[in-house]
Amino acid sequence: MDHFDFVIAGAGIVGLTTALAVLRRAPTARLAVVEKEPAPGRHASGRNSGVLHCGLYYGSDTKKAQVCAVGGRRMAEFAAEHGIRLDRCGKVLAATDPAQLPVVERLLANARAGGIRAERIDNRTLLALEPAAPPEAVAAIHCPDTAVIDIQGVMATLAGRLRDAGVRFFFQRRVAGPGPDGAIATTTGPIAAGFLFNCCGAYADVLAKAYGFARAYALVPFKGIYWKLAPASAARVRGNIYPVPDIAMPFLGVHFTRGISGDVYVGPTAIPALGRENYGLLAGARPLEAAAILVRLARLYLADVDHFRNLAHTELRKYAKAHFHRCAQRLMPSLGIDDLVPTNKAGIRPQLVNLAEGRLEMDYILEGDARSLHVLNAISPAFTGSFAFAEMIVAASGVI
Repeated sequence: MDHFDFVIAGAGIVGLTTALAVLRRAPTARLAVVEKEPAPGRHASGRNSGVLHCGLYYGSDTKKAQVCAVGGRRMAEFAAEHGIRLDRCGKVLAATDPAQLPVVERLLANARAGGIRAERIDNRTLLALEPAAPPEAVAAIHCPDTAVIDIQGVMATLAGRLRDAGVRFFFQRRVAGPGPDGAIATTTGPIAAGFLFNCCGAYADVLAKAYGFARAYALVPFKGIYWKLAPASAARVRGNIYPVPDIAMPFLGVHFTRGISGDVYVGPTAIPALGRENYGLLAGARPLEAAAILVRLARLYLADVDHFRNLAHTELRKYAKAHFHRCAQRLMPSLGIDDLVPTNKAGIRPQLVNLAEGRLEMDYILEGDARSLHVLNAISPAFTGSFAFAEMIVAASGVI
């Protein structure tokens, strides 16, 4: 049996940065990363937009606020140190409805509280920054420090650094729960370990329940579908154009992002999905899992948790290109429906629901004991804040 001081379940961005944080505190520790896929970052970490958020969406009392801005700076430093492509192209948020004005003020207040560079701008400045933005926006915010990064470069470099430091990677092997005599059970046999960090992303709740945690929560996956702009339209987008979000929901809305390769993506949706890996219409949906998720979705719908009915109706219509186009046109009025071209880019947001309180969880959740720590609801901006979030995770474990 293999013996390690620490085992990290999951080789996404949170798992890899947590491994790095463990090594910073305990450089001689024996450390293993166990991942069910054949390589790191096959799911949320490798499928996100690549945007490094500045953090103005999050109230100062949240874990997200505590790690986003600091983590984004650390990520930028990591990119500079290792020659990873990063483009600090900035972001604008455009309000298209007077009802969004209080949210604009709240976002600016969040920025002031967090020391984040963000300013309210007039329409002339908005159009100077992003000529394709809505010319009659009722308000706008400019965030100059928002950037896009080469996510695959980040993942590969992190994995390489960890290997060079002696970290063992076990791919195509899944941590299943506690094993005999304090060991960790995996799909290919037990591993002896002093402590487990559960960084399994969309499967973190499953592993946490095996250890007796996450009892108050259930997972509901949401599918993020993207379209890509045709080259002529893409040339009109300089950086990132975002809507003012509904802050009662954990989704930012359909937006325009110029990726590090130069392609401009439009999305994502937040469509209720049938599985943790249901990237296609039905592909990735497993019957038993889909049935359990459908029951949860029905309960959310009937109880209308956090206005879930309206969300479901609005998002499901985005499967239709014409409706998606109308949503995107609010931020880019000149957008033609033929300017949207298909792409296979899609992601799953593994959203936790608090069963006891009947609401969607908006922040990260850490639960554990002397044997394990479970990272739950590690959704956006987990990639942006990952370096700082990892330090928070390791500190919360209390074992190093």
